[in-house]
Amino acid sequence: MNLHFEPTYILYALAALFFAWTIFKRRGDISSAEARKLVSEGGARLLDVRTPGEFASGHLDGALNIPVQDLSASLKKVGPKEKPVVVYCASGARSAMAARLLKANGWQTVRNLGSMSRW
Repeated sequence: MNLHFEPTYILYALAALFFAWTIFKRRGDISSAEARKLVSEGGARLLDVRTPGEFASGHLDGALNIPVQDLSASLKKVGPKEKPVVVYCASGARSAMAARLLKANGWQTVRNLGSMSRW
């Protein structure tokens, strides 16, 4: 049996995998309802890790803006490590990085909403 793969088919397959990965990352690890409840009833800090320009163009009410690239230098602004944090961004990629950083620095409850559009 002689298998022959066209380069365009490989590119299509890679594009489909990338698209599926971005959709998965956009979802985060908490539902919209759970995130809203954790913020409203659980006292969670809502953390927006987008750029200041993105934040100024629209954000979730009550969110604190610390861009992901500045987060390691601004950890004290997030608040007590015992207080839950719900983190979000535009696509879910930066919020996933921020969630890992917060967990690595001792925050006990960090949830990644993913994309802000999921709120």
